[in-house]
Amino acid sequence: MAKIGPGYQAGAIDLSALKQQAESAPPASGVGFEALVTATEANIEDEVLRMSLKVPVIVHIGTDRSPDSAALQSAFADLARGQRQFRVAYVDADATPSVAQMFGVRVLPTVIAIAAGRPVTSFEGNQPAEQLTQWVEALVSNVGAQLEGLGDDTAEAEQGEPEDPRLDAATAALNRGDFDAATAVYDEILGDDPTNAEIKQARATVGVLKRLDPGNRTIDPVAAADADRGDVDKQLAAADAETVAGMPEKAFDRLLALVKAEPKAKERLLELFTLFEPGDPRVIEARTKLASALF
Repeated sequence: MAKIGPGYQAGAIDLSALKQQAESAPPASGVGFEALVTATEANIEDEVLRMSLKVPVIVHIGTDRSPDSAALQSAFADLARGQRQFRVAYVDADATPSVAQMFGVRVLPTVIAIAAGRPVTSFEGNQPAEQLTQWVEALVSNVGAQLEGLGDDTAEAEQGEPEDPRLDAATAALNRGDFDAATAVYDEILGDDPTNAEIKQARATVGVLKRLDPGNRTIDPVAAADADRGDVDKQLAAADAETVAGMPEKAFDRLLALVKAEPKAKERLLELFTLFEPGDPRVIEARTKLASALF
């Protein structure tokens, strides 16, 4: 576990005022539900407290200085991906100490589960994968069952716009590991609809997966890059792997350290940005750092 940084002072702020605002405001929508978010001062009311009226929100307060935080981020990303029963909100205690202070943590990482705007359970430090899974399952079954839930509003929203039938061919190609065929389908769709943000994002994701080729890779790209900082190609591969593992901040920082000297790093960084919504705070922060690094 890491010590609290100099910009952070322990001591909880009363969340009751925010909770009252969340309860009096219109309920959070499940449309476009994101299972993994970064909590900031600007979005904590909507993305954490208001959403906790519907599903449990697991708040992970951590720091890039802590290996335990990195391990938890990866584990939570695996558990949260593709489900709608809980949300994980990451709080970077170094970047947003005021948000971390709201929860009164004294060691990093600390994990706090929020339901109906109130803390219900917590733990400090990392946990073995099996125990972490059991903890999340207990939270969902014991606490989540008492909340509103997200319902089927996402499915209802999608009914108004039929899915392009060509996407079935892309999915089939991905299932058999044919990244080139999937990319060709996405290129065809983009030829008809060049502004389709979802297809652009899907195509960029396939590009990352093709480079990583996880089915045939025999080494850990992150470990290989950390052992050979001077190898640019290894750094690029590690950034891909960190992004896929749900740690884009690490990937962005890895590439930002290289952008001045290596054009390939800037190119890869801009490509990875397309995997996320333009308003994602992690992308906004990295774009700001990129501008500072280049000028």
